[in-house]
Amino acid sequence: MGKRVVIATHGHCFDGLASAAMFVRLHGHLAPGADYHFLAMGYGPGQRGVDPALLDGDENVILDYRFSPSPRLTWYFDHHVTAFADDVDRRAFAEGAAAGRMFFDGAYGSCTKLVADVSRERFGLDDAPVAELVAWADKIDAARFATAAEATSREEPVMRLRAVAQIFGDADLLRRFVPRLLDEPLDAVATSDFVERAFAPIAAKEDDFRAAAEAAGRLAGGVVTVDLADREWEVAPTFVTYALFPAARYSVLLTRSRAQCKLSIGYNPWCGAARGHDIAAICARYGGGGHPVVGGVSRRIDQLPEARRIAAAIAEELAA
Repeated sequence: MGKRVVIATHGHCFDGLASAAMFVRLHGHLAPGADYHFLAMGYGPGQRGVDPALLDGDENVILDYRFSPSPRLTWYFDHHVTAFADDVDRRAFAEGAAAGRMFFDGAYGSCTKLVADVSRERFGLDDAPVAELVAWADKIDAARFATAAEATSREEPVMRLRAVAQIFGDADLLRRFVPRLLDEPLDAVATSDFVERAFAPIAAKEDDFRAAAEAAGRLAGGVVTVDLADREWEVAPTFVTYALFPAARYSVLLTRSRAQCKLSIGYNPWCGAARGHDIAAICARYGGGGHPVVGGVSRRIDQLPEARRIAAAIAEELAA
C-alpha cells in the first residue's frame, strides 16, 4: 500500500470537491499509488482551521480552507483572502511556500483553478483532460454568470451536481466522487443516478427557500436583508437574493441550520453598480471571512440575537 494522504478540503462546496479532484490528479502524477483519505471541513462558530490531530497521514493537505500552522502539513492551496489568522500562520505558510508545496493567491476565483494552474506551470501536468471541470468550478465559485437567473438555473446538469455537493458534501461524497470526476466526463457524473435521486428533494426545498426569501426580503439603501432564522433550513441556495432583488447592490442573509446560525454577505455582480466595500474584511471583524465580494459569519444557535445584531450592523455599513 502507498502513502496515506489526508486531504482536508472545504466540505459542502463544489469548489472544495473539484479542488480535491485536482489535487489527487497532481499527487498521483508525482507519487502514484497513494491511499487518499478525505475530510470535509466547515466554517462553524469559532472555527480557526483544521484540528492538527486530524492531520495524521504520511502527507497532509489542506485545500480551499483556512491555513493551519501544523508541522505535519505538507501541501496547501487556497484563494480566500482571510486564509491566515495571524503572523504565525503567515510565517508557517512562507516556509512551506519556499519548499514548493504551499500555494496561495487571493486573486483567483476558485481554488480548483489555482491547483490546476500550479499543476501545469510547476509540475508539467497537462490540464486539458479536466478543462471542463476547472472551467465550471471557476465559473461557479467566482459567480462568472451572465445573469442572476443563470446563476440560479438548474438546467445544466453540473448545477444540479453543485447543489448535491452543497448538501451532501461530506467525506463520503468526496470519496465517492473525486475518482469519478477524474475518470468520467463531467456530464456523466452530473447526470448519474445518485445525483438525480439526491437532487429531486433538494429542488423542492430550494423552491421553498426562494418563496420564503422573497417574502422576508427588505430592500433599503441598496442592501437587501433577509432573515430566515425563525426556522431551520437544510438548503440555502446561493445567488437567490440577487435573482429576487436585482436592484440590490449587497445582500445580507441570515439562516439557521441544526448546527449554527449563518450570515451570508455578498455583492451583487449583476446590479450594475460598483462594489464599494471589502466584504471579507467586514466579516473578519466578526470572526468570519471570505473574499472581497462574498463572505460569511457563523454563530451558535443560542447566539441568534447576536447574529441578528451583526446582520443589522453589516447591512447599515454596506448601505452607507
